[in-house]
Amino acid sequence: MSGFRRENVSITVAPSDGRRATRRGASKAAATGAVLLAALVAGCANVQHVEVGAIPDDYRTRHPITVSEAEEDLEIPVASSETRLSEANASRIRAFAARFRASGAEVIRVMLPHGSTNEAAAELVSGSVLKTLRARGVAQHRILIQPYAAAGLSGPTPIRLAFVTLAAKTAPCGRWPKDLGDTTDNKNYFNFGCASQQNLAAQIADPRDLLGPRGVGEIDAERRTDMLDKYRRGEATPSERSPTESDYDW
Repeated sequence: MSGFRRENVSITVAPSDGRRATRRGASKAAATGAVLLAALVAGCANVQHVEVGAIPDDYRTRHPITVSEAEEDLEIPVASSETRLSEANASRIRAFAARFRASGAEVIRVMLPHGSTNEAAAELVSGSVLKTLRARGVAQHRILIQPYAAAGLSGPTPIRLAFVTLAAKTAPCGRWPKDLGDTTDNKNYFNFGCASQQNLAAQIADPRDLLGPRGVGEIDAERRTDMLDKYRRGEATPSERSPTESDYDW
């Protein structure tokens, strides 16, 4: 046995083609996963930049209803031969007086033409105007008679009635600052909603309601006592329905 010599032999086994392919696939999968993870992390970040255009999208912002002072007036044409109001003009004055009382204004002005060819006729007709106003509940101390310059004017120069009150209104419609064909922003056009806002403003009976709520009115003590008595007796508290009222039970 002493004649033999022991040597360490190192054997290296080369990988097969299948194992090389598996390693390359695992490397590609790891790289793809890293890219997807980075995309998901980036998606969680708020990288969206919202740009607000020069024209607001809300038509109520573009066409707001504002409350301001406005003069409401009425012109009553007077011919040189007239001495009193016609029934048609009297009805117009009665309607104007009703609007004056509902507006809360303090004074109504009756302006007579001075220097016109029908000055004398307007002076006579003004008596009928004042009588009609007083008949509609306008007190004498709330009527202010004033002349206005009408020198050289001919024809039926009118008697003017006017009072100052609050009015709800919007800016004039019909403005087109941009080309309607440019719809790349997918926004409504500037004039959109203006007519609706004007119609809404015209329907407001008292513009003061837009400035703040009204005070709470007095309760009906008799009605409240009646309801409490019915509640204590276990009776139904709603008011009786009218025979013509529909219950929508179809």
